[in-house]
Amino acid sequence: MDSMQRLVDIMARLRDPERGCPWDLAQDFRSVMPYTLEEAYEVAQAIEDGDMAELRDELGDLLFQVVFHARMAEEQGAFGFDAVASAIADKIVRRHPHVFGDATEHDAQTQTRTWEQIKADERAAKGGEAAVSELDGVPAALPALSRAVKLQRRAARVGFDWPDWRPVFDKVHEELEELRVEADAGADQALIEEEMGDLFFALANLARHLQVDPELALRAANRKFVRRFQGLEADLAARNEAPHSVSRDTLERAYERAKARDKEDSDSGGC
Repeated sequence: MDSMQRLVDIMARLRDPERGCPWDLAQDFRSVMPYTLEEAYEVAQAIEDGDMAELRDELGDLLFQVVFHARMAEEQGAFGFDAVASAIADKIVRRHPHVFGDATEHDAQTQTRTWEQIKADERAAKGGEAAVSELDGVPAALPALSRAVKLQRRAARVGFDWPDWRPVFDKVHEELEELRVEADAGADQALIEEEMGDLFFALANLARHLQVDPELALRAANRKFVRRFQGLEADLAARNEAPHSVSRDTLERAYERAKARDKEDSDSGGC
């Protein structure tokens, strides 16, 4: 028995009404969904850490989520794992005519345009005769920054885009100033939230024009902050102090020291 079939069989046993696991039997698509998202993020973390052993394990956990969902669908008579595997295989072949067909792609940019056109044709086919928006098919469940970039890329395909990053930079400043005005005026929270959303959307657009993945950039900034704040805590602990018991000025000085050490480590190739 190959390893994939073994995993499918294990999942079937876990969901067996007579001999299965009570926890697994109690689950449905909605209850399993948070675990699926969590496993995807753990795969991303293993990649960022460069830990191949952890990546192997996390990919296994994510694969198990796919098998779990497929098993529940099979129990409902909808589809099974084989149908999932066949569908993605067919899709990949269909979207790579330059590899599996007679088409010829001259560069990555041309290939991307072809890929997007094929996806658009697929969406149109699913929609039948109904009008299809350029923005259809961008999942609402994506992280907000990633979804903003995908929406902007879709709009750019029909020419709705800035010519380069410079006017987008000005747009960021415009949105920031609008947020400042509303905050200074004591605007209600809903309006503040709306202006903050506009600012994030403009920042995502700037990141796209500068060819930066905003999710990866923010994850890196988060890691840097954690590293430096933990350096602050270590700095204070060495002085028999704790963050909650010192002044803001003391915290700032400790953070600046941690920041300087972090920069030195980065310049020297340290962690």
